[in-house]
Amino acid sequence: MFPASTQSKYWTFSDESDLNRFRQETNMNFIMKHGTNMTEEQRDATFLSAVEERLLLRQHELQLRDFCKHFSPAMPRSVIGTTFHYFKRFYAHNSVMDYHPKEILVTCAYLACKVEEFNVSISQFVANIKGDREKATDIILNNELLLMQQLNYHLTVHNPFRPMEGLLIDIKTRSSLRDPERLRPCVEDLLERSFLTDACVLYAPSQIALAAILHSASKVQENLDSYVTETLFGQHGADKLASLIECVRKIRTMMRNVETVTPPRDTMRQLEKKLEKCRNQENNPASQV
Repeated sequence: MFPASTQSKYWTFSDESDLNRFRQETNMNFIMKHGTNMTEEQRDATFLSAVEERLLLRQHELQLRDFCKHFSPAMPRSVIGTTFHYFKRFYAHNSVMDYHPKEILVTCAYLACKVEEFNVSISQFVANIKGDREKATDIILNNELLLMQQLNYHLTVHNPFRPMEGLLIDIKTRSSLRDPERLRPCVEDLLERSFLTDACVLYAPSQIALAAILHSASKVQENLDSYVTETLFGQHGADKLASLIECVRKIRTMMRNVETVTPPRDTMRQLEKKLEKCRNQENNPASQV
């Protein structure tokens, strides 16, 4: 299903440099559009760089993770995964200076609830948001169509949780590993952490699931290499094995290196102030424009 999906065709980037190129172009397009009459020094002082945008997005990804984790009623994993997919897709082609992440992240979560058939009303949803809930409702409903348009109405998301379950069943059936269920807590934690990386827009869900399982197995000092090379792929998949091993290695490195701590508070405060000054006021609900 995944190879024929819109996720595979339109929203899986070839590599990190390809994704970073899109982000760089998005940042530069905004700056050139809104800083036409400025010198290069003025643009640097006024607008956020692509690196600064990534710092702000990382901060909001951490906030999104906490929002989903503490959501009431408990949010299913599929909804959380789809929410992160939407958020990352949106900001591959849009600048934080155009659309503030704090407004887009809740819209992503609300749309994901609908798409994944997690039935919560808008009033139930905004009850999880601190502050002015009437304003939050307006922001979400006003941004919902925009979000769908920016996603090109490609709303179906394949998450790594189903492949993970399939792989665990297969390992129980066809491998010699003792009690594969003991891998589950670590695997689930790794899959959640993977959403704080770019893995979900770079690799197939099955590759992410396999990487998490292999990493979890190494944590409990087990080895599943023979299962992967001989049982899972066998001789008919030998030609694909080298590329799979490389993908799994890269995903495991991303999961291992993910920064789950909040960037320095002073740095983030300065970036937030800079964003408030340079953001597109036409897309600011609090602006008179």
